[in-house]
Amino acid sequence: MLTSYECLFIVRPDLDEETTEAAITRVLTQIGDLGGTVENVDRWGKRRLAYLIDDYREGVYTVVKLHAQAGVTAELERGLKLAPEVMRYLVVKLEA
Repeated sequence: MLTSYECLFIVRPDLDEETTEAAITRVLTQIGDLGGTVENVDRWGKRRLAYLIDDYREGVYTVVKLHAQAGVTAELERGLKLAPEVMRYLVVKLEA
């Protein structure tokens, strides 16, 4: 049975539009490769951070709603952790 998740990640603001879009596409492709399905992608764009992260005051926010098996989130988080473009991420399980 598939579980619903929400994944928010923040991409570095100093990247150009193509690189930012490639980073978002890479995350969406990883979800598909792991057997998950993307329900919705909400691009919030560049927003001010509450505190400095790696000397950045802003970040490009993206929220992805997805459906996947329970073990997929660990592999997704691993990929987000290793991606140099991603500053922060959070994956949460949505209530039914």
